[in-house]
Amino acid sequence: MAYLSLSTWSLHRLLGPLRWTAWDADEARHIVNEQHQPQILTLLQLPAEAAKRGYSAVEICHFHFPSMELDYLARLREAFDASGVRFDTLLLDYGDLTATDPIRLAADLTLMRTWIDAAASAGAKQIRIVAGERDASDETTLAQSARHLRELSAYAKEKNVNVVTENFKALTATGDRCRELITLTEPDVQWITDFGNFSGPRKYDELDTILNHSVSVHAKAQYYDQGLPDRPEFERCLDRSIRSGFDGAYVLIYDGPGDMWEGLERIKTIVQENLKEAQ
Repeated sequence: MAYLSLSTWSLHRLLGPLRWTAWDADEARHIVNEQHQPQILTLLQLPAEAAKRGYSAVEICHFHFPSMELDYLARLREAFDASGVRFDTLLLDYGDLTATDPIRLAADLTLMRTWIDAAASAGAKQIRIVAGERDASDETTLAQSARHLRELSAYAKEKNVNVVTENFKALTATGDRCRELITLTEPDVQWITDFGNFSGPRKYDELDTILNHSVSVHAKAQYYDQGLPDRPEFERCLDRSIRSGFDGAYVLIYDGPGDMWEGLERIKTIVQENLKEAQ
């Protein structure tokens, strides 16, 4: 049965500083750049707030974590348990499985395993790993990504966490490349389908490529200047998802102007209406 979920990206102006991981090539190490944002709501308060607003699950972007300490991760897990809301996915935005620098690749893989450990401690069902930042113009690049995704999946499964990837960044920028990667990684790796990450005349056919392999859909609309969604385009994406038989999490994504909760409510209404009509 399909259900509503919420991404912390949709509330990034409310959840405090963003902590962006980056690679310092000169020093060959990871650094974290902090971007100031107001904190109206803490991550520990979010599960209860999400429950109050009718969401069944939450996805948390890695840059919203204020701490990786085990005590904090345990408190986050308790907050989810108390709210009745599921911690579906930890979204790791950093890391390049197609890096050509062996030092960076080794460091990124170590960091990914650290975040898998964090996902397990906090009670997340799965972790989203980016398939790669290089265009898969040759089979070697695609094979490198697939090999590391399978390795990370095996590591995560020992901790009761699943690895998923997404049509996100260069390697999976087209449906054809996604299809090739699926062939190389299934059944070890599942997917997130993001409505906003394909474009062009083949967009809707490309969505069909990965919907049947996805555990969640990032229900991201295109927006006008006032933060109003392009409803016909959004409903065309929803129709593809519904007709595919997808029955997982519809994760609402809003990054427009104005009140973020109000923006989420606008797309939430559209998703609920379309799901109801499809019943």
